[in-house]
Amino acid sequence: MAVECAEIRRHHRVGIKDIAGICLPTNVKFQSPAYSSVDTEETVEPYTTEKMSRVPGGYMALTESFEIMTVDFNNLQELKSLATRKPDKIGVPVTKEGILDAVVVWFVLQLDDEHSLCTSPSEESCWEQAVYPVHDLADYWIKPGDHMMMEVSCQDCYLRIQSISVFTSEHEMDVGKSFTKNKDLLSLGNEAELCSALANLQTSKPDAVEQTCVLETTEIALLNNIPYHEAFKMAMRKVLSSLTPEKLCQAMDAHCQDSDMSCGSGQSNSGQSASEPFYVLDVSEGFSILPIIAGTLGQVKPYSSVEKDQHRITLDLISEANHFPKETLEFWLRHGEDESAVLQRPKSDKLWSIIILDVIEPSGLIQQEIMEKAAISRCLLQSGGKIFPQYVLMFGLLVESQTLVEENAVQGTARTLGLNIAPFINQFQVPIRAFLDLSLLPCIPLSKPVELLRLDLMTPYLNTSNREVKVHICKSGQVTAIPFWYHLHLDDEIRLDTSSGASHWKQAAAVLDNPIQVEVGEELTLDVQHHKSNVSITVKR
Repeated sequence: MAVECAEIRRHHRVGIKDIAGICLPTNVKFQSPAYSSVDTEETVEPYTTEKMSRVPGGYMALTESFEIMTVDFNNLQELKSLATRKPDKIGVPVTKEGILDAVVVWFVLQLDDEHSLCTSPSEESCWEQAVYPVHDLADYWIKPGDHMMMEVSCQDCYLRIQSISVFTSEHEMDVGKSFTKNKDLLSLGNEAELCSALANLQTSKPDAVEQTCVLETTEIALLNNIPYHEAFKMAMRKVLSSLTPEKLCQAMDAHCQDSDMSCGSGQSNSGQSASEPFYVLDVSEGFSILPIIAGTLGQVKPYSSVEKDQHRITLDLISEANHFPKETLEFWLRHGEDESAVLQRPKSDKLWSIIILDVIEPSGLIQQEIMEKAAISRCLLQSGGKIFPQYVLMFGLLVESQTLVEENAVQGTARTLGLNIAPFINQFQVPIRAFLDLSLLPCIPLSKPVELLRLDLMTPYLNTSNREVKVHICKSGQVTAIPFWYHLHLDDEIRLDTSSGASHWKQAAAVLDNPIQVEVGEELTLDVQHHKSNVSITVKR
């Protein structure tokens, strides 16, 4: 079925044009890895997966359920033909008005004439559903009376849904690229559309450079996270102002005010060309536009640590569109291809004003070797320079969650037809469950959130790598897990919450081997330890 789902949308489409004063140019197109075709050289799954019954914000079906393919696994000839069969064209009527974000696929597994299994979102099962995000439509808004058209194939052992288009109720097709990376033009519906397309080709800029940038879903969600970028901009401005107030450009917010310059004014060079710039290094994992944001804050020399060529080209195009002087943005790994040596001086006689580190993984766990990186970074800062974030507070609470218990370990023999496989399988369980969405986790809170840990990147003696925390029980029940999340403090006033709904981060939880029965008014002691970027939590009475 076709669905509207804001959570899928924010992980697969960049839906904003301005990020903290940086305009994203129209000649840059961001895509998620799920945007792929049979023609790609590397094998990439053309879908992602979601437990749609638990997706944050829910979803709305825009069509009725429809069958896309039937496969008889006992028919060898049919299975062989899948690899050579031309894509099936499927038309589906739209039944509800909304934004077309994805096609969700599930399966009915017919075991025999009487028994079947269904992986539908409405079924309580262990299966997730396959999600095919929709890209490249001129207009994603659809309504009853419209018809969706798509091609379905299974030529390379992957079920692919491609060439999605929409016929409006007036029988006009929404012409846009399909789910393939094919450069061929789509067939045009009539002579008027053909003329319009030719006119657009003639009036397009001959020197415009089109750039496709493939980002991980968490990177797209991060780009869509406006509070994240605004917070970093505000914190960087405060640090640079405190270092040399008279050097900081006061016209940094003049972006987009000039009617002839729709994409920012870049750096100001009024009387500052002879002075030394501030050096800012961003060693975030993956794609980041924070160096470009830093470049708007006066005389700043920003460095990015992105490695992929397509990411560097994209950042260069964004800089150019925002009227940055050429070579303003530098790519740090070009100076030394050894990634392990990324943390070093910008020049032999210079130090960094700001170093941005990735402390928390998108999974909700602490980045490996982060405290070692922070120790090196402190030695590379000029007087008054800062590491971002300056410190991180870890919070958690006690919950009763049967869902976490059942998903973390095999429970008894009742569900395995009496076979006692739990002792063997449970040897491979992990003590910490990552990639959780706490807002949708079926659970009963048994305590209020408490601070569990402090990681201080600027002032190491304030770290609490081993700590005992008293937790007051406010509801009777069984403690089965301790979900946790973080507050990333860029300074004492500006912080980012990894449990926020707009966050690209997930949360994690420590799951207890054995539930602990508690009553209102009791106190439990949590022994929290942080060692080599790993966190362990033990519960004591």
